[in-house]
Amino acid sequence: MEKNHTHNHHHKKLEHNLHQQEHQHHIQFPSTTVLMIVIPIIIIILLLSILLLIIMLRRLQFSKENVARTSSKVRSSLNNRNCLFIAHSSITITSSPEMDGGCLYSSTGSSTQTSQSKLKGVQVFTYKELEMATEGFSEANVIGTGGYGVVYRGTLSDGTVAAIKMLRRQGKQGERAFRLEVDLLSRLQSPYLVELLGYCADEHHRLLIFEFMPNGPLQHHLHSTSKNQNKPLNWGTRLRIALDCARALEYLHEYTTPSVIHRDFKCTNILLDENYKAKVSDFGLAKIGSDKLNGLISTRVLGTTGYLAPEYASTGKLTTKSDVYSYGVVLLELLTGRVPIDTQRPPGEHVLVSWALPRLTNREEVVKMVDPAIHAQFPNKDLIQVAAIAAMCIQTEADYRPLMTDVVQSLVPLVKNYSSGSSSISNSYRFTPRVSPRSSS
Repeated sequence: MEKNHTHNHHHKKLEHNLHQQEHQHHIQFPSTTVLMIVIPIIIIILLLSILLLIIMLRRLQFSKENVARTSSKVRSSLNNRNCLFIAHSSITITSSPEMDGGCLYSSTGSSTQTSQSKLKGVQVFTYKELEMATEGFSEANVIGTGGYGVVYRGTLSDGTVAAIKMLRRQGKQGERAFRLEVDLLSRLQSPYLVELLGYCADEHHRLLIFEFMPNGPLQHHLHSTSKNQNKPLNWGTRLRIALDCARALEYLHEYTTPSVIHRDFKCTNILLDENYKAKVSDFGLAKIGSDKLNGLISTRVLGTTGYLAPEYASTGKLTTKSDVYSYGVVLLELLTGRVPIDTQRPPGEHVLVSWALPRLTNREEVVKMVDPAIHAQFPNKDLIQVAAIAAMCIQTEADYRPLMTDVVQSLVPLVKNYSSGSSSISNSYRFTPRVSPRSSS
């Protein structure tokens, strides 16, 4: 009886414990489920909040940069109201005592100007102003024509005599050439480059205004077929022209970073002032070189037959040495009075470079090559040295051609010697020796 009672008591106690465990189990199950649902939701909300915060911070930062950029452009435009074009690539220019004024641009659109006493800047002209300057673009004022368009002599409102080039090139290529020339010449300031005074971009009209060069292109003095009054250029004048041109290319190659390759260096793009000082013009085909060690860039072949370097003509590979080759051809023209390509000459003499190259290292042949207009005007040793410079410049292998700095250093003593040794000769003009931009030696 007592055992039964004890057994029943244990049985009830066991049932009570089981019920209690089941009850606890029923109570704990819902809380675990809720936690499993709530915790991921909280995590997702936190992640979304962080993401939203990051987006808001970035937008705030972007808006601040935008405001700063806008204000910078506004300041730039206020400081340079006469400058329309922004540089497409950054060019660093090494200053020299011979630098003149202009608008200097960087690729970010900000501009730097040197002292206003030296800088005139590039003016923007209306078509009507230039029409008045040229008397309605009168044919009587035409001083040059070509594939690029027509050049007029004009007098600006302030009395400045200028050469006004009206471009006839149409389409994207013409617009690109116009913008490039304005962009480059507004920043490249050298006494050996024709100065850009301004430009006109009224509607479809595209005009460039340059300083007036009274004696026109070198082409007219060496190869003119018209019966004009031009006297043949004497030896001393030709030497000075060669040196001026060498300094122009030296400036483009050595004092801009990356270098500027003219790509169309020839007699028609070398202009002479009243003292027969030479300046290089026409930068419509110019190319900004690579800033890598060898400066090699690939581009489509443009330029003038007879002046193109062999490697550029055949492969489109362009370097500053391509300009050096063109310079060598011009030097040959100054030396011989011949044009680069002349099919009227006997067989074997059609191409100036091919005919001249084997003769340039032969002293007797060099004397025979010289333009008859300058015979007996030079010491033979000077002639031999100029011939050697020309021979190096027109080498088939670009690596064998010299730097323009080396050409300048070779010509300087020749010009000085000739100037000191001939104080008064016909068609000779007083020459003031200039210091090379790179070296005073």
